[in-house]
Amino acid sequence: MSDTSAKYAGAAERWSEEQYADSVAYLRHRAELIVSLGPPLEPGDRILDLACGDAGLADFLRPYDYLGVDASEEMVRAARARGARLELADLNDYEPPEPVAATTCFRAIYYARDRREFFRRVAGYTERKLVFDLNPRQYDVDDVRADLAAAGFDRVALRPFFAPQTRALAGPLAALLRALEHNRTVARAALKVRFTYLVAAHRASG
Repeated sequence: MSDTSAKYAGAAERWSEEQYADSVAYLRHRAELIVSLGPPLEPGDRILDLACGDAGLADFLRPYDYLGVDASEEMVRAARARGARLELADLNDYEPPEPVAATTCFRAIYYARDRREFFRRVAGYTERKLVFDLNPRQYDVDDVRADLAAAGFDRVALRPFFAPQTRALAGPLAALLRALEHNRTVARAALKVRFTYLVAAHRASG
């Protein structure tokens, strides 16, 4: 068993429900931004979700042709039990059988053995955009932009993602936080202490 598989062996069942205080609100908002940030997606487009865990996100991308990939056998079994289409593979090595419109990778970019090479591989099979989350307190945004550009992704859209992972919010407060994602001053201050960006990387012609 790989280190990654061992880490999640006992936690795969109900992973999404237990990782997020309000998994529906959190994953729905993520799905909305996957579709709208950067070049928009259309129903029926193929989405490849790398390091997808139990594929909880698939429930919110039903109009799209979803394929998940995870390195944990337990996560793959849990995802298939949800009815998602899954393959067992490492995100560093996997290539889909045909090109995809979008590739996503959440809470897992640090699993890339070589980030620039990972972006280059993804660019080879992704026609429209790569969407992932980025903690600006952990990674230098300019360094990540440089790696994306070297891989051919010469356009980058950043969007603050103000959905708490560990606290469920009342509807009005959650809506207020989403609205504040558009306020650059507030977003810049908040991202110094909490939350992440969603990044949509694409080509100028994408």
